[in-house]
Amino acid sequence: MNDIRKQALFWSSFVYENWKFYLAATSNGLCYVGSPNKSFEEVKEWAKRRFSTLELIEDDGALQPYIEELLEYFEGKRASFTFPMDIQGTSFQQEIWNALNEIPYGETFTYSQIAEMIRKPSAVRAVGTAIGANPILISVPCHRVIGKNGKLTGYRGGLEMKKHLLSLEKEREGITNI
Repeated sequence: MNDIRKQALFWSSFVYENWKFYLAATSNGLCYVGSPNKSFEEVKEWAKRRFSTLELIEDDGALQPYIEELLEYFEGKRASFTFPMDIQGTSFQQEIWNALNEIPYGETFTYSQIAEMIRKPSAVRAVGTAIGANPILISVPCHRVIGKNGKLTGYRGGLEMKKHLLSLEKEREGITNI
């Protein structure tokens, strides 16, 4: 791989129904899926904080494999993702994001259940903070986490999107990957 590809953060966008998403990837994998219908500034600000030494380059071709799987998910043809991810965070955040990937498609867990999963039952608030810092919406399924009372709680993509994703998964529970 040439040096420019190692030093670049590639971005693209895609549209599903009335939502437009920006996403970014390094040469190691997907590292960001933005909030729906936010401006490109959201990506630039995030990139400046997380990958300040990398050049941000638009490259639809580099992001196409990620976009295809995300669209398959939205179309109900995919329950999990096979693409590599380059997710940057603290060791605690990584632990939480890995736990999120253990939540089965179509199911929900509470923040308390995630805290128990990682054997830190008193760390519920820290779990919530780590979930809120998840840079890869949809593929790291933070939308599957709900409040202890069963109510939908904060989601960077907005509660309308969270409700849509949970409904989509409930309708299509039983699908398998292509």
